[in-house]
Formats: sequence, C-alpha cells, structure tokens
Amino acid sequence: MATLFLASASPRRRELLAQIAVPCVTQIASIDETPLPDEPAAAYVERLALEKARAGLAALGADDAVVLGADTAVVLDGRILGKPLDYEDFRRTLSGLSGRSHQVMTAVALVSRQAEAAQVVCSEVTFRDLSEAEIAAYWASGEPCDKAGGYGIQGLAAVFVSRIEGSYSAVVGLPLCETAQMLGDFGIACWQSETAN
Repeated sequence: MATLFLASASPRRRELLAQIAVPCVTQIASIDETPLPDEPAAAYVERLALEKARAGLAALGADDAVVLGADTAVVLDGRILGKPLDYEDFRRTLSGLSGRSHQVMTAVALVSRQAEAAQVVCSEVTFRDLSEAEIAAYWASGEPCDKAGGYGIQGLAAVFVSRIEGSYSAVVGLPLCETAQMLGDFGIACWQSETAN
C-alpha cells in the first residue's frame, strides 16, 4: 500500500485522519497563499490544496507516495475571512458572523506520480447572536489567533454554532467522507490496524 504524506502542519487534519485510522507522515512544503485577483473562494481553496500536495510530492523521492493537501476558507458574503490580524480585526469578523450564516469551504487534493484529484466541500454554518463580552472573552482564550475566520468549531467556539448544514469534519479541516473515497481511489484504505509516526 502506498504511504500517505500529509502536506499540512495542522494537528486537526492529523487527528481527523487518525479518526478513520489512516496513518500518515507529515511532509510540509510552503507555498504562496495569496489569493489571485477576483479568484472565487472555491477556486482558491482547490488551487491551494493542489499546490500544497504538489509541493509535498516534489520534495519526496518515493515513487509510491501519495500526498494529501487541504485548505479551508471561511467565507461571508463572498469574501474570504483570513486569520485575525489583531483584536480589532477579530472583533469585526466575529461581529460580522454574529446571528448570520456563512460558508466554510474545504478542498482536499491527492497527488501521486501517476494521478491527481481534488474536491471542494462547502458547508453552511450559522452563528447565534454574540455579545461583545463573549467576543472579548473568546479572544482572551487565545484560541482564535491562528484560525481562519477567527474561530474553531471543534473548540470553545462550538457554543456559538446554532446550526450546521453539510460536513462537520470539513468545517474542522478535512471532509472525511469525501477524503475516504478519494483515498480508496489511490489505493489507501481506511480503518488500517497499523499506525505510522
């Protein structure tokens, strides 16, 4: 069976692969994540997932390697919400999400020497109304600092989410249903009994 390499430093993506018992080896390669002019969010996350996977594969010598790249964007009114720059930026973002629905788009890409595949999964997340005190307290927790859109659904911000339509695991960072199907196409099984480092 081919070895799966994960082109991501995200501990959440490693945990999600472990949840479906797919061992992986981390192989991070940095890429430019700047959006192209007028690039739609779905095209942006798909391009980045593919570029991460391709860069990871280029750094490897193994012929049987399969590299998984993924990227997630939080999108409100067609605008990609990045990681917060500072508290004011975070406060504006969370105030904008408060009491509204937004999209979370996650792309997963698999690349080997023989083939490439990519898929974008879009989920809709609805926040209840948030108070200024809650927004400030969430920032003080330190959790939002490295999160796209300023929140992590798998963490403290779970209490903000009144509804989700779509894939929960995609909102966390990796759509497991779609990823498992893609891995199968590349000869990598889920529910493996052995683990890798």
